[in-house]
Parts: sequence; structure tokens; C-alpha cells
Amino acid sequence: MDNVCVRLEGICKSFGSVKANNNINFEVRTGEIHALLGENGSGKSTLMNILSGIYNPDAGHIELFGKPVSFSSPKESIAAGIGMVHQHFKLVDVLTAKENIIGGSAQSGFFTSGKAMTSRIREIEETFGLKLDPDKKVYNMSVSEKQTCEILKVLYRGAKILILDEPTAVLTPQEIRVLFDILRGMKEKGCSVIIITHKLAEVMEISDRVTILRKGVSIGTYDTPTLDARQMTELMVGRPISLDIERAAVEPEKIKPILDVKNLTVLNGEHLKALDNVSFTLNSGEILGVAGIAGSGQKELCETIAGLDKVASGDILFKDSSIVKLSPRDIIRRGISMSFIPEDRLGMGLVGSMSIIDNVLLKSYQNMPGAFMNRAEGRRIADDIIERFEISTPSPYHTVKKLSGGNIQKVLLGREINLNPELLITAYPVRGLDIGASYNIYDVLNEQKKKGVGILFIGEDLDVLLGLSDRIMVLHEGKVMGIVDAASTTKEQLGLLMLGHTEEKV
Repeated sequence: MDNVCVRLEGICKSFGSVKANNNINFEVRTGEIHALLGENGSGKSTLMNILSGIYNPDAGHIELFGKPVSFSSPKESIAAGIGMVHQHFKLVDVLTAKENIIGGSAQSGFFTSGKAMTSRIREIEETFGLKLDPDKKVYNMSVSEKQTCEILKVLYRGAKILILDEPTAVLTPQEIRVLFDILRGMKEKGCSVIIITHKLAEVMEISDRVTILRKGVSIGTYDTPTLDARQMTELMVGRPISLDIERAAVEPEKIKPILDVKNLTVLNGEHLKALDNVSFTLNSGEILGVAGIAGSGQKELCETIAGLDKVASGDILFKDSSIVKLSPRDIIRRGISMSFIPEDRLGMGLVGSMSIIDNVLLKSYQNMPGAFMNRAEGRRIADDIIERFEISTPSPYHTVKKLSGGNIQKVLLGREINLNPELLITAYPVRGLDIGASYNIYDVLNEQKKKGVGILFIGEDLDVLLGLSDRIMVLHEGKVMGIVDAASTTKEQLGLLMLGHTEEKV
């Protein structure tokens, strides 16, 4: 008996001259976890957007449980039992978690009481092991809480086929284990899960089968246990690729203090200490990694140095000059050579409704001579970034939000690198990027390091932190647990520091 619940045949979809999907065939069985792999821009998200009713295919057809279907909107896809959790959150910031979860749901109505809706959400949380305050505003949530809200929203609608686009990119190892338990439980109940991820270890751990796409074409579907990480990478990229991470050597004369943070304390929105008496020095020609469980102060550290958060006490010195009272605009106009790549690339780093050219000009127009922006220069820079970082886009005039997640990240990174900073602050710069693109980013960071740039690298993959960084600072609940030499430290030691043990006890 055919146990295929989803069948896509001959799917084609183009955006201008870019063929996102080119005659793709894809099948998912009932009660399986199916991984979808491919480089950024290979067509994974487009294919799933077609299945979830966001896009209409140019050619091809879809079958659901053996019957032909055609979705003209996400509402129809949801009604058919398909739920998608997107890589970029689709939440209304000014509403509560509960309002986002129940909004537009057939299970809610004008006369449905708030208590009844809260009770239903609590029931789903208990069933699947999720935790979220239903009355918390989205703008007060961490990235991890926003992810949880998205998952709850889909489960509230009774999805039987769950599509997850980079679901673990913002989760801690503990939260990933909980999520995987949820997925396995759904599988046991006959639900099907499609997971898009670039983390090959997760593919090996959680999936039954894997389909690999390359440049909009399906390379094949394989039983996961028959492949290893290197084989998957070669199928994705089309050539062998080294998975080794280089720690670049720098000439000693280029190494000198560039950023000095002294006894820094920062309060969050609830007037609690997000950073508690943090002190460290970052040298030019050095990559200082920052490790910690999500919410340990990484976000506040980056944003405070960049002039976005106020300092309760302490000082930040850039080349021996205090910058604690400077806004981001002040930093740019005073010619302070600093670039910041935030973790929320569309919410904070780029304007999704603007073109690549306009986003490039956002950081440079204030220092341009004359009264008008030089759009020709913006076009030239955008073209250079597109070529250097191999961004898949129809043109530099293309709207940024219509790019794949990885290409959006490349636009942001390219813009900041193009400014030739002396200090580069990067918060999860490879989040959502495929293996090939991630290693390209590591190479770019090493190039900047060799030029004498000081790099503050906020990361979540401990293997990458240990391989790329010179030193690693570990944060726990806003405090520095220790600053260790990366070459002589183990993941186990970092893990203990992340859990709150001091360096002396590790």
C-alpha cells in the first residue's frame, strides 16, 4: 500500500531569470521525518512555500494523501493539515503570544473567551513540552521564545504535516532535544515532519530520509543512514569540500588592544541585569569568541557596544576613547570604524522591503559628500557584494525580503565587510547558512583577522568556536564565567562554564 502523504511532481518556479525550482519531484511518507538539504538558494524554501500555499507553481502538481490539490493561499494549506514554521518569524510584534497563536484560526471566534484560548494553549504546551507565557508581548520575547510561539501557532491549528524551516537555529542544545522529542512523538502518532536544516549532525540524528537539492534541481532522495556528513556535503555542493576550520595566524605587530570593556552593567526591559560587571579586552588581529546558553547576555553585549543599549555603569573604550554615550548615528558620523552584524538580520540589520542597493546605502549615505545619495556608487558596491559572496538574485534592485535566508545574510555581511571596519561584531553570522556558505564566511572572517581587524564572534556551535577563535569568553546569566584559550580548551569545559561553573572549578 502506498503510504505517501505528500507528492510533488514536476514542480517549477521562477523569479525573474532565477529558476528556484526546476522540475522537482518530492515525496514524503506518512509517519516519517524527512530532511530537505541544499545550499542557500537551492530552492528548499521555495518548494515548501509552494506546498504551504504561499506560492503557486509555474508548472507541476501536488497530491495530498493520494488526491490532487491546489492551494491558492496558506489558509487552504492549513485547512488541509499542513503547517509551516518559517525561518523568519511571521508574528505581529505589538500583540501577545496568545493573540498571535489564535489569530485567524478556525478554532477561535468573537465569542471565544480568553480563558478558553489560554487553556487550549496551555494544553498544547503540556502535551508537547513547550513553555511560553501566552500574555507576553512579542516585542518583549527573546528569539527563542518567538520560535516557540511560531511552533505553538501551527500546533494550535492541528497540523498533521509539519514543515520546519531552520527550526533549531535559535535554540539551545537543551531546547533542541525537547524539539526532537516533540517531532519523534508526532512521528509515532502518524504525523509527517519535513525539516529544512543546514546542521548535518541534526539530519543524521532526527531524519529517516533526506532529499538533496542543488541549484533548483533534485539530486536524489536517500535513506539517511546510508550517507555520512561528507557525502551529504558533496551532493549539496557538487564537489568535495573540506570540513576543517582554520585558525588564521596573524603577524605579532598587528596585535594590539582595540576594544576595552570595563565593568559593564546593562539592564534589560524589566530592569534586571542583562550584563553584570562584564570586563574584557579585544585585540586587533584577534577573534574573540563568545559562548553561552541563549539569553545569557550575548544580544545585550553586541547592541551596547554598537550604541543601541544604554549603559547602567562601566565603560567601553574603542582605541582608548569612550563610546558609551554615542548612538549608532554618532558612531557612523564620527568615522568610528565599527561594523555590527546582528542576530535578527531582517528585524534589525536590513530593511526587508528595500532593494539590495538601498540596504547597502543605509550605512554609508551619511558620510557621502554632497546633499544627495550617490546611487551609482550604491549600485557598484551592491554588484561587488553580489559577485564576491555569490548572492543568488535577479538583480541588485531585487527586494531583500524575497531572497532566501542565506542570501539575506550574505547581503548583510557583505555590506558590513565592505565598510573596511577595524572592529567587527558578529552575532551568529552563519545562522541559517549551508555548509559551503558557512565555510566561506569563516574564510572571510579569517581574511579580516589577517588584516588586523578585531572580531567579536558570537556563536552557538562549540566546534566552530573552538576551531575559529583565539580566545573564548563564556557568559552565564550576564556574567563572565571565564575567558579561555581556544586551542587548549574542550567542549566539555566550555559546557561547564556555560552552566555557571567558574573557570577555577572547570
